[in-house]
Amino acid sequence: MKVLVATEKPFAKKAVEGIREIVEGAGYELALLEKYADRSELLAAVADADALIVRSDKVTAEVIAAAPNLKIVVRAGAGYDNVDLAAASGRGIVVMNTPGQNSNAVAELAVAMMIFMARNRFTPGTGSEIQGKTLGIHAYGNVGRLVGRKGKALGMRVVAYDPFVSDPQVFAADGVEQVSSVEELYRVSDYLSLHIPATPQTTGSIGYELLTSMPKGATLVNTARKEVIDEEGLMRALTEREDLKYVTDIAAAVQPELDEKFGKRVFATAKKMGAETAEANLNAGLAAARQIVGFFTDGCTRFQVNKA
Repeated sequence: MKVLVATEKPFAKKAVEGIREIVEGAGYELALLEKYADRSELLAAVADADALIVRSDKVTAEVIAAAPNLKIVVRAGAGYDNVDLAAASGRGIVVMNTPGQNSNAVAELAVAMMIFMARNRFTPGTGSEIQGKTLGIHAYGNVGRLVGRKGKALGMRVVAYDPFVSDPQVFAADGVEQVSSVEELYRVSDYLSLHIPATPQTTGSIGYELLTSMPKGATLVNTARKEVIDEEGLMRALTEREDLKYVTDIAAAVQPELDEKFGKRVFATAKKMGAETAEANLNAGLAAARQIVGFFTDGCTRFQVNKA
């Protein structure tokens, strides 16, 4: 069996060494494609791969068609919208993610972004404290829960909304208040930490109405996906509400225009930084390798995200 690690943005050296130890220790071959500059390199590399590990690399229908031996794809991270699930399922290929491995890194970045904006992006002038403010969590999965706990530790009131979490004890166990609707969540949140995935239902769902319902001086923090933001609605809300702020780990398509029009009220990281810690890099890479070995040796599909 040949396991290909294809990463335009490579894993850290320590993570690659760990992946190699796990894969080769199980008797499989490991191949690396790092910092590739052209899609043709990926298409050539997957031609004889039985398994594929990626980070944010796009596994399109074209890539899947170029890999006749491919049996499993593991996205080292939580989100998997960079993998064409329909194409993979059509070929009977199992697709997995590695939930929880990057969660703390993303949660720490979300909190750091709140403080960064509260303190005027660390430029001269009077800022504010986040203690005593209301933190809203939109989607209460691995990252959302960690953000909520960190917010509580910083003295914030934390509220959350997730239509897929029905047990109120999940929220209560963390001392978090469950609200009944997304509209209520935005209406009460001084800081709103966004963690919803990009799906047909969520794409473009965060726009003018929700943003303009937020309290005076509110900040939207996006460490999720840019696709969930209605950028036209965001632009309109920021124009009409000179007190609103937007900080994101995924630059908007209109980011240069946002920066020019709204100055310090908006900020985007230069490159997606949510999982960019040594710990997250290592954890996700090792988890991906272990899941592939488990799949081939025991048929384990615990973290499968598609129907193959």
